[in-house]
Amino acid sequence: MITPDTAYQACRFLHDTSLMLLWGCSAFLSALAPASISRRVWPKFTGFVLAAAIVSMLTTAIALPLQTGIIGNGWVDAVNSATIHDVLFETTAGWAWQVQAVSSVLLLVAFLAPRHLRPAALALTAGLGLASLTLTGHAAMHQGWFGLAHRLNDIVHLLAAGSWFGALVPLIPILRLLEVEECRRDAGRALKRFSNIGHAAVALVILSGLINTALILGRLPTNWASPYQAMLAFKIAVVTCMTMLAIINRYVFVPRIGRQPQRALAAIRTGTIVEIALGIVAIACVAVFGMLEPA
Repeated sequence: MITPDTAYQACRFLHDTSLMLLWGCSAFLSALAPASISRRVWPKFTGFVLAAAIVSMLTTAIALPLQTGIIGNGWVDAVNSATIHDVLFETTAGWAWQVQAVSSVLLLVAFLAPRHLRPAALALTAGLGLASLTLTGHAAMHQGWFGLAHRLNDIVHLLAAGSWFGALVPLIPILRLLEVEECRRDAGRALKRFSNIGHAAVALVILSGLINTALILGRLPTNWASPYQAMLAFKIAVVTCMTMLAIINRYVFVPRIGRQPQRALAAIRTGTIVEIALGIVAIACVAVFGMLEPA
């Protein structure tokens, strides 16, 4: 039988993935892509962003009873309204859930923004949702100024990772626009901006990840007998593979677009799809080891 712990890990995975995709996709199309490209690409993602927002809202609603079951005595307490009430109003987890619930409502309200402002509104609210994740988990293990610094570093890590991972999705149709004569110039500008911001995002992911590891473990995850350290090491290996793919795309295949456009673009698209798949694996790892005792 599935335990509340396992169900909550799946819930965290879906919630975190949906928010990262919403944040990265919306931020890229609203702030980095030229307006002509954004107007062409954004309509293709209307259903995608709505589905991601609904997943975020549903997983937020489900998370509270699952957390109650973990804190209490399993599924019996997960469906006990009195116990849920106590967790909601008398625990740190309950207070954090209230903030995340407000973030989810704001995310849906963002769909009411004027069409030309909707990507920016969704990026803002999804970013707030990601930041609210630091109210629980290992980022909340410290108090005072040290705890605040830990949370701020975790926010940087989440936003940087989301901006990298989420922006990969609209990059795929933008790469196709490089083959359309009237779109080639602006699509090239979007690709260049993605590359420039991608360098900063990858650097921030790596730096903030190392700081998080130091704050939580105080050392590198070299003890693979520890489930937490083993999964953290695996996640680091996955992110390393993503970084290598990004470097190959940028410095091997992008320069070849002028000489061998079809082969270069096909290689970049393939690499981008693999990066997205690896990003999903990395998020799944965090959803699991984020609930383990760091040891």
